[in-house]
Amino acid sequence: MKFSFKNDYSEGGHPDILQTLLIHNLSQQAGYGEDEFSAKAKDLIKKKMKNPDAAVYFVSGGTQANLIVISSVLRPYQCAVSASTGHILNNETGAIEATGHKILSIEKEDGKLTPQDIIPVLESHRNIPHQVMPKLVYISNSTELGTTYTLKELEDLSVFCKKNNLYLFMDGARLGHGLTSEISDLTLEKVAELTDVFYLGGTKNGAFIGEAVVVNNKELQQDFAFNIKQKGALLAKGRLLGIQFLELMKNDLYFDLAKHANRQAMKMKKVMQERGVQFLSDTYTNQIFPILSDQLIEKLSEKFEFYVWKRVDEGSSAIRLITSWNTGDQPVNDFIEIIRKEL
Repeated sequence: MKFSFKNDYSEGGHPDILQTLLIHNLSQQAGYGEDEFSAKAKDLIKKKMKNPDAAVYFVSGGTQANLIVISSVLRPYQCAVSASTGHILNNETGAIEATGHKILSIEKEDGKLTPQDIIPVLESHRNIPHQVMPKLVYISNSTELGTTYTLKELEDLSVFCKKNNLYLFMDGARLGHGLTSEISDLTLEKVAELTDVFYLGGTKNGAFIGEAVVVNNKELQQDFAFNIKQKGALLAKGRLLGIQFLELMKNDLYFDLAKHANRQAMKMKKVMQERGVQFLSDTYTNQIFPILSDQLIEKLSEKFEFYVWKRVDEGSSAIRLITSWNTGDQPVNDFIEIIRKEL
């Protein structure tokens, strides 16, 4: 059987989560997120980001989190701004547009937005009231290309958004990986301070399912829960999400799992760099995009599953390799062995 580097959710959930779910399986708990586990998990998240006034909500997946947040905070005539690589543009089947909100796309090779990127969008949407109103800036950390924002970059974006009356929303499907990369100077506390809304992704970092949406902007907290229910995202058995995030956040398991995934990816990256391999983007998270010859890609495909991400030229393509919280040393070493043998 081939080992999969296709994604970071091929496995189920971390054994600690499974064990805790089993232990409390027969205990009776209140429904719809009112259980004791969800309450404890929410308090722990707020404590770790030092923001007791935040509101935390658990939903089952990333697309669900994105469409609930964006449709909840925008008025019908307002729209979101995203990098062209944004998940809401390319991998959510028009979920945002289906809620009635347009997405304005900005071409970015590294997947990151800057104030300078957004200025032309604002300037080209001043024909009031004949055009949609840009109101929310959507970013991801880490991005869909595995790149990350620095503290300075996020601070600049936050200041710009406040100055221009824009909401700043961070997709955190892989936030654990972004915050624990070897070059990151961002912290969970700073993310909470600088964004209006963000979420902690669990699905791609050790949970069976689940994302924790954190609403920092008090104005946006009002009636937010109604939107979760209306979109079909309020689980009757909310304990399933609460228990998972309680286990992930206590003793920093969430960050330890992300660090492991990052380290495994960096092992492969380092060896390929030593062999002269170029990369589509310079990443330090659990996603890497090496540019390899078609012959080598075919050779690697005999033992591993991965996505051929982008055609680069007639004889080579960029592939995407993703490691997870459960990626062991053996598949990484096997991959490295082929690289060393073939290059």
